[in-house]
Amino acid sequence: MDKTKDTTWEAREYVPHDKNMGWYVALIIIGLALTALGIWVGWWSFSLLIIVSVIALIIYSVRPPRVMKYSFTAKGLKEGNKVYDFSEYKSFGVINDGGHYAIVLTPRKRFAPRIWVYFPEESGEAIVDAFGAKLPMEQVKLDVVDKIVRALRI
Repeated sequence: MDKTKDTTWEAREYVPHDKNMGWYVALIIIGLALTALGIWVGWWSFSLLIIVSVIALIIYSVRPPRVMKYSFTAKGLKEGNKVYDFSEYKSFGVINDGGHYAIVLTPRKRFAPRIWVYFPEESGEAIVDAFGAKLPMEQVKLDVVDKIVRALRI
């Protein structure tokens, strides 16, 4: 029996983290300091990159997460119109992200990003079984980038 058949769910694309006004003020102050440093040293492209990055972070942080529709296909996991082919991933793991559960797909390519797929707790067993039918399960450990993102509440 194919456990991936009829396994569909909806979940937010990411877990939003509350940010107070101090977070935004600190971001702007750090951005201004780095921009000033870049101008002082003559690194104009670095200064421009900092300005664009701060603006992008502010826009990203105020945008609410979309509710995504997930389902399994014969080739892989379908997220909206995008399909993540199982052959591109070597394993998956389950992680509890502040009370929200997620499947983390580990890519075969060295520098490819891991894919995080959140799911409702009540559907967890069926979803994990469906992934287990396609990929081996491994324990997920947060890497340095994940820890920084968590610490910054991005």
